[in-house]
Amino acid sequence: VQLQASGGGLVHSGGSLRLSCVASGGTLSRQMMGWFRQAPGKEREFVSAISWDGGIKFAADAVKGRFAISKHNANNTIHLQMNSLKPEDTAVYYCAAGPTENWPWPDRLDSWGQGTQVTVSS
Repeated sequence: VQLQASGGGLVHSGGSLRLSCVASGGTLSRQMMGWFRQAPGKEREFVSAISWDGGIKFAADAVKGRFAISKHNANNTIHLQMNSLKPEDTAVYYCAAGPTENWPWPDRLDSWGQGTQVTVSS
């Protein structure tokens, strides 16, 4: 599966951004897709994930109530709507895909997008 992420940018604290990730070249029916992020000097951390039928969603405590993940099966795309952004949300955001049982551990996931930078200024 190939993943292409987009939608990052620079925003002021309290602002919003919407990330998108398009999947191609594989079968996603038994997989989850989602997002991780990595800030400078820190390990990659889980943000949110969604099953391909949309029946399962989960998110890290740090983003609950602010970020919302969704999917659009018609074009194999997931979105991450990020609201009330904080400076600590600044990171490179990576889209990933893999079997449901392998989430939320990044070392167990095989498919990764190229990353998109999100910068939140105070």
